[in-house]
Amino acid sequence: MNFEAERKKLVEYISGFAITSAQIKKAVSEVRRENFLPENLKQHAYDDNAAPIGYGQTISQPSTITVMLELLGVKKGMKVLEIGSGSGYVLALLSKLVGEKGKVYGIEYLKELAEASEKNLKEEKIEKVEIKQGDGSLGWENEEFDRILISCACPFIPKKLFDQLKEKGRIVAPVGDKGTQILEILMKDKGKPFKKSYEGGLFTFVPMQGKHGYSTNL
Repeated sequence: MNFEAERKKLVEYISGFAITSAQIKKAVSEVRRENFLPENLKQHAYDDNAAPIGYGQTISQPSTITVMLELLGVKKGMKVLEIGSGSGYVLALLSKLVGEKGKVYGIEYLKELAEASEKNLKEEKIEKVEIKQGDGSLGWENEEFDRILISCACPFIPKKLFDQLKEKGRIVAPVGDKGTQILEILMKDKGKPFKKSYEGGLFTFVPMQGKHGYSTNL
């Protein structure tokens, strides 16, 4: 299968409605999504669909990822955290966006996926990324970030994450119940939170796990 040709087709397709910046288009064109999927699903790497990556988790569909990245507004040199980093695909995209002077961090709740993502990124020669297994709803202790991307559904954006946001920073997250969510953008201005919502539709992400995830009765 010619993955390069399929990747080009996908980029052209989602550029019509989900990509507006040249930087994100370039990142999606460069990162080999097939290498972040299980072997039996590689042939579907450039379908615009979510795909299972094991342990009840998924890799989001490319157009959803790029919408979130557009809303996040990552710039060169930034320090960015992803919560629910899965198999590492979005971390790879973020590493392209922050460039050589930036740094990307990923927190994955499941040990198996955290280990798999480290392997995937190493094989793809993606640098400037640090991954740990842990409770993403608590963030990354003793660090502050320009941008935080929450790649799992959450009932609300945890205050712990807002506290780890730098001034003028931004969080993008799917917020709602376990069935459907909207994308929320939370910004910090003079230490205070300012929130707006993306009006482009409803989404369904796997639920956040950890202290500030969903309680069992939600």
